[in-house]
Amino acid sequence: MENCLFCKIAAGQIPAPIVYQDQHVVAFQDKYPQAPHHILVIPRCHITSIADLTADDGPLLASIFTVTRKLAQDLKLDSGYRFVTNVGRDAGQSIFHLHFHLLSGRSFDWPPG
Repeated sequence: MENCLFCKIAAGQIPAPIVYQDQHVVAFQDKYPQAPHHILVIPRCHITSIADLTADDGPLLASIFTVTRKLAQDLKLDSGYRFVTNVGRDAGQSIFHLHFHLLSGRSFDWPPG
């Protein structure tokens, strides 16, 4: 999508502190971190949210989760981490491009929110 911030980051049109990228996935540090480690993991292709996924997106999701596991290992997030996505405005989604938050480096309460 031409006006999507995350599509522009994935295309290299807007700079971001990228920590990983391949042909399907881009991961970068969140501009407004909510934890000492806060990385956003996005697909290069535009998908608005989980609500728009299809069965054909299974390999892409597997890639996103595999990349996240590698990032957690590389960052030595051995004490734990949270991996979450928001779906819709009421859930806190503010950028309507599927993205997952990898958060670590502090304790998290449950339930969230």
